[in-house]
Amino acid sequence: MEPHTKKPRADFRIDFDGKEWKTPFPGSRYKAYRSGDRLVRIAEFTPEFTEADWCEKGHIGYVIEGSMQIDCHGRIETLNAGDGIFIPPGEGTGHKVHALTPVVRLLLIEEI
Repeated sequence: MEPHTKKPRADFRIDFDGKEWKTPFPGSRYKAYRSGDRLVRIAEFTPEFTEADWCEKGHIGYVIEGSMQIDCHGRIETLNAGDGIFIPPGEGTGHKVHALTPVVRLLLIEEI
């Protein structure tokens, strides 16, 4: 067996501190890193954030800080810091998020 000769890549680390916050809607902001068809985001929501329509995107993630509710067409789930998130994409899993604490911080991994 030959020794591994490839040099390690230097871009495995995501420098979120060096990224600018983007604020698409009042009460929400995020920093994102894209690689191929994947997007890794640090997202923050406050109680001010209101979704006008049902989000049908898929989300995989982790609640870093705070508490929130996810409304999936009347089925309410409460998530707290330390909880994981898995929402498949599609109309049947349309959802809206509501922050229960002053700030909810999430790590999200999404397919583009």
